[in-house]
Order: sequence, then C-alpha cells, then structure tokens
Amino acid sequence: MGKPKKGRQRDKKAKKPQKPVQLWKLYEAKDSSVSRKNKFCPKCGAGFFLAAHKNRITCGNCGYTEFASKAPKTDDKKENKKPEPKKEEKKPAKKEVKPAEEK
Repeated sequence: MGKPKKGRQRDKKAKKPQKPVQLWKLYEAKDSSVSRKNKFCPKCGAGFFLAAHKNRITCGNCGYTEFASKAPKTDDKKENKKPEPKKEEKKPAKKEVKPAEEK
C-alpha cells in the first residue's frame, strides 16, 4: 500500500451573509390590483425576476441577460458649428550664413 499524500490544507473562505429578498420593492399595489415592477426571466419562468442594473437586466438564477440599447449621442454644439479653415502663418525664411574666408 502507498503512503498517504502530504498536502497543505486550504482554509475555506468565509461566506458573506446574503441580503434577504425585498419583495415589497418588486411589486406595486394600485387600488385593488397588484402589479410587478420587474420582468420575469423568459428561460426560468414566473417567479424569477430579472434584476435591473444600469445598462442591463439579468437573471440571478440562470444568468440570462438583456442589454439596454444604446442611443446615439448627439452634441448640438458640434452639429451647428462649421469647421473653421486653418490659418497658416508664414514663417520668415532662414538666412544662410556663409563662413568667412580665411586669408
């Protein structure tokens, strides 16, 4: 029989405590009806909300992601401005200096 393998034991990382789901933020009550604020995941079905981020919505269960469409940025200042013609300054010509002749 062989010897048991020697190896160092790795310390397990402490898990971060999970935040509880705040369901009152996912639903909106108007009059006698209740409506949901976020969409459900199309892959996982009803019961799995898509988390709303700055530029996308994602499912925490399966990882499904929808990215928000980017609208082209328009700068009114750039559109109204006409390009100015570049002015070229004339530089004085360099004078050639002739070396003095030796006698």
